[in-house]
Amino acid sequence: MGWVVSRADLIDARRQWRLQGKKVVFTNGCFDILHRGHIEYLQKAKAMGDLLVVGVNTDDSVRRLKGEKRPIVGEGDRAAIVAALASVDYVCLFDEDTPYELLKAVVPDVLVKGGDWTVEEVVGKDIVEAAGGSVQTVEFLPSRSTSQIIKTIVERFTP
Repeated sequence: MGWVVSRADLIDARRQWRLQGKKVVFTNGCFDILHRGHIEYLQKAKAMGDLLVVGVNTDDSVRRLKGEKRPIVGEGDRAAIVAALASVDYVCLFDEDTPYELLKAVVPDVLVKGGDWTVEEVVGKDIVEAAGGSVQTVEFLPSRSTSQIIKTIVERFTP
Protein backbone atom coordinates (compact mmCIF):
# COMPACT_ATOMS: atom_id res chain seq x y z
CA MET A 1 0.00 0.00 0.00
CA GLY A 2 1.42 3.32 -1.09
CA TRP A 3 1.36 6.95 -0.16
CA VAL A 4 -0.11 10.04 -1.77
CA VAL A 5 2.66 12.64 -1.73
CA SER A 6 3.30 16.16 -2.95
CA ARG A 7 5.66 16.80 -5.83
CA ALA A 8 8.21 18.30 -3.41
CA ASP A 9 8.08 15.22 -1.17
CA LEU A 10 8.39 12.95 -4.19
CA ILE A 11 11.50 14.83 -5.36
CA ASP A 12 13.06 14.44 -1.90
CA ALA A 13 12.21 10.73 -1.82
CA ARG A 14 13.67 10.25 -5.31
CA ARG A 15 17.03 11.58 -4.10
CA GLN A 16 17.05 8.90 -1.39
CA TRP A 17 16.05 6.15 -3.82
CA ARG A 18 18.99 7.05 -6.06
CA LEU A 19 21.37 6.75 -3.12
CA GLN A 20 19.82 3.38 -2.25
CA GLY A 21 20.11 2.13 -5.84
CA LYS A 22 16.34 1.63 -6.17
CA LYS A 23 14.95 1.13 -9.68
CA VAL A 24 12.01 3.54 -9.99
CA VAL A 25 9.15 2.88 -12.41
CA PHE A 26 6.71 5.66 -13.34
CA THR A 27 3.36 5.62 -15.04
CA ASN A 28 0.41 7.97 -15.11
CA GLY A 29 -3.26 8.25 -15.88
CA CYS A 30 -6.66 9.54 -14.86
CA PHE A 31 -7.79 6.32 -13.12
CA ASP A 32 -11.34 7.69 -13.03
CA ILE A 33 -13.27 4.47 -12.43
CA LEU A 34 -10.78 1.83 -11.40
CA HIS A 35 -11.17 -1.50 -13.21
CA ARG A 36 -9.35 -4.76 -13.83
CA GLY A 37 -7.43 -3.31 -16.77
CA HIS A 38 -5.92 -0.68 -14.47
CA ILE A 39 -5.01 -3.30 -11.86
CA GLU A 40 -3.23 -5.60 -14.29
CA TYR A 41 -1.47 -2.68 -15.97
CA LEU A 42 -0.14 -1.40 -12.64
CA GLN A 43 0.95 -4.89 -11.59
CA LYS A 44 2.94 -5.28 -14.81
CA ALA A 45 4.50 -1.84 -14.36
CA LYS A 46 5.52 -2.63 -10.76
CA ALA A 47 7.24 -5.83 -11.93
CA MET A 48 9.69 -3.69 -13.92
CA GLY A 49 11.41 -2.20 -10.87
CA ASP A 50 11.64 -1.74 -7.12
CA LEU A 51 9.21 1.15 -6.65
CA LEU A 52 6.15 2.20 -8.67
CA VAL A 53 5.27 5.89 -8.76
CA VAL A 54 1.93 6.79 -10.34
CA GLY A 55 1.11 10.28 -11.55
CA VAL A 56 -2.64 10.91 -11.33
CA ASN A 57 -4.27 13.76 -13.27
CA THR A 58 -6.09 16.36 -11.17
CA ASP A 59 -9.79 16.97 -11.79
CA ASP A 60 -9.03 20.07 -13.90
CA SER A 61 -6.56 18.10 -16.00
CA VAL A 62 -9.07 15.27 -16.53
CA ARG A 63 -11.76 17.76 -17.62
CA ARG A 64 -9.41 19.26 -20.19
CA LEU A 65 -8.55 15.81 -21.54
CA LYS A 66 -11.86 13.94 -21.26
CA GLY A 67 -14.52 16.65 -21.27
CA GLU A 68 -16.64 18.55 -18.75
CA LYS A 69 -18.52 15.48 -17.48
CA ARG A 70 -15.35 13.82 -16.23
CA PRO A 71 -13.98 12.84 -13.86
CA ILE A 72 -16.67 10.80 -12.18
CA VAL A 73 -14.52 10.29 -9.07
CA GLY A 74 -12.70 13.26 -7.53
CA GLU A 75 -8.91 13.56 -7.52
CA GLY A 76 -8.45 12.97 -3.80
CA ASP A 77 -10.44 9.76 -3.91
CA ARG A 78 -8.77 8.59 -7.15
CA ALA A 79 -5.31 9.20 -5.67
CA ALA A 80 -6.19 7.38 -2.42
CA ILE A 81 -7.68 4.40 -4.28
CA VAL A 82 -4.65 4.02 -6.55
CA ALA A 83 -2.28 4.39 -3.59
CA ALA A 84 -4.16 1.62 -1.76
CA LEU A 85 -3.24 -0.94 -4.42
CA ALA A 86 -0.54 -3.43 -3.44
CA SER A 87 1.49 -2.71 -6.58
CA VAL A 88 1.65 1.07 -6.03
CA ASP A 89 4.25 2.69 -3.79
CA TYR A 90 3.64 6.41 -4.35
CA VAL A 91 1.00 8.57 -6.02
CA CYS A 92 1.44 12.20 -6.96
CA LEU A 93 -1.24 14.42 -8.47
CA PHE A 94 -0.34 16.62 -11.43
CA ASP A 95 -2.37 19.45 -12.93
CA GLU A 96 -0.77 19.70 -16.36
CA ASP A 97 -2.25 17.94 -19.40
CA THR A 98 0.77 15.63 -19.52
CA PRO A 99 3.13 14.40 -16.80
CA TYR A 100 6.15 16.00 -18.50
CA GLU A 101 7.00 18.40 -15.67
CA LEU A 102 6.55 15.67 -13.06
CA LEU A 103 8.80 13.37 -15.10
CA LYS A 104 11.46 16.09 -15.25
CA ALA A 105 11.34 16.24 -11.46
CA VAL A 106 11.37 12.49 -10.82
CA VAL A 107 13.44 11.15 -13.75
CA PRO A 108 12.40 7.51 -13.34
CA ASP A 109 14.50 4.58 -14.48
CA VAL A 110 11.56 3.07 -16.35
CA LEU A 111 8.61 4.92 -17.89
CA VAL A 112 5.58 2.75 -18.63
CA LYS A 113 2.52 3.48 -20.75
CA GLY A 114 -0.33 1.40 -22.13
CA GLY A 115 -0.13 -0.43 -25.41
CA ASP A 116 -2.28 2.19 -27.12
CA TRP A 117 0.89 4.30 -27.24
CA THR A 118 3.98 3.59 -29.29
CA VAL A 119 7.28 4.12 -27.48
CA GLU A 120 7.99 7.06 -29.80
CA GLU A 121 4.76 8.80 -28.70
CA VAL A 122 5.30 8.49 -24.96
CA VAL A 123 5.53 11.87 -23.25
CA GLY A 124 8.79 12.11 -21.31
CA LYS A 125 10.66 9.55 -23.42
CA ASP A 126 13.39 12.12 -24.01
CA ILE A 127 13.86 12.74 -20.28
CA VAL A 128 14.04 9.08 -19.29
CA GLU A 129 16.28 7.95 -22.13
CA ALA A 130 18.66 10.89 -21.68
CA ALA A 131 19.19 9.69 -18.10
CA GLY A 132 19.89 6.13 -19.25
CA GLY A 133 16.42 4.76 -18.51
CA SER A 134 13.96 2.92 -20.70
CA VAL A 135 10.41 3.35 -21.96
CA GLN A 136 8.12 0.32 -21.98
CA THR A 137 4.58 -0.28 -23.15
CA VAL A 138 2.16 -2.76 -21.58
CA GLU A 139 -0.59 -4.42 -23.55
CA PHE A 140 -4.08 -3.49 -22.44
CA LEU A 141 -6.62 -6.02 -21.29
CA PRO A 142 -9.24 -6.04 -24.08
CA SER A 143 -12.67 -4.49 -23.50
CA ARG A 144 -11.71 -2.87 -20.19
CA SER A 145 -12.03 0.89 -19.99
CA THR A 146 -13.63 3.60 -17.90
CA SER A 147 -15.45 4.87 -21.00
CA GLN A 148 -16.94 1.41 -21.56
CA ILE A 149 -18.08 1.20 -17.91
CA ILE A 150 -19.75 4.61 -18.19
CA LYS A 151 -21.44 3.58 -21.45
CA THR A 152 -22.76 0.39 -19.83
CA ILE A 153 -24.14 2.31 -16.84
CA VAL A 154 -25.87 4.84 -19.10
CA GLU A 155 -27.37 2.09 -21.29
CA ARG A 156 -28.62 0.06 -18.34
CA PHE A 157 -29.97 2.89 -16.23
CA THR A 158 -31.35 5.36 -18.77
CA PRO A 159 -35.08 4.86 -19.35
